Amino acid sequence: MPSEIPDIVISRLPVYLRALERLSQEGQEVTSSHELGRRLGISSAQIRKDLSHFGGFGKQGTGYKIAFLKDQLRSVLKVEREWHVALIGAGDLGSAIARYRGFADRGFHIRWVFDSAPEKVGRKLGPYTILPISNLSETVRANHVKIAMVAVPAEYAQAVTDTLVASGVEAILNYAPINLKVPDNVHVQYIDPVLHLQRMTYYLSE
Repeated sequence: MPSEIPDIVISRLPVYLRALERLSQEGQEVTSSHELGRRLGISSAQIRKDLSHFGGFGKQGTGYKIAFLKDQLRSVLKVEREWHVALIGAGDLGSAIARYRGFADRGFHIRWVFDSAPEKVGRKLGPYTILPISNLSETVRANHVKIAMVAVPAEYAQAVTDTLVASGVEAILNYAPINLKVPDNVHVQYIDPVLHLQRMTYYLSE
């Protein structure tokens, strides 16, 4: 597999995988780049080019076997296994994230929830007992945690991130409205609904 595949290509692979899973649920066994393109609003040429980075998954004129392509994409994305995730922040947003069932369905299992508020520590949040933030580094190191979700106020996000990185976390899903400073070997994805709303309002009529 090429080592320098553009991140924009990687970002489209989960979209392809989701479409394939939907097709599979509908009972379909074979698809094509044209069909995927129609469903996703992406050109068939772009889909074929993206997939070509990882090898030949289909034959011209016969399309892609959905089950095979799903397995291959899951392997490329390393989601054929289960990942244990640490969640930092048990406020309104963190509580909603902890209760969301969609992560486990895709192999991401929140195992620990941390918060700095003494009144929250020890309380139950769904199936979790909220742990003190002082236990974060020890827990992450002891369990070799690679993925974390940060759902704390912006003013605390960088300090939490520094602790996570120093403890061995390599992937962070950040819900705090701030850009984080991390080493090159740590990957951060940002989830900020306000930014997406601001982007959409540009296209609205007066």
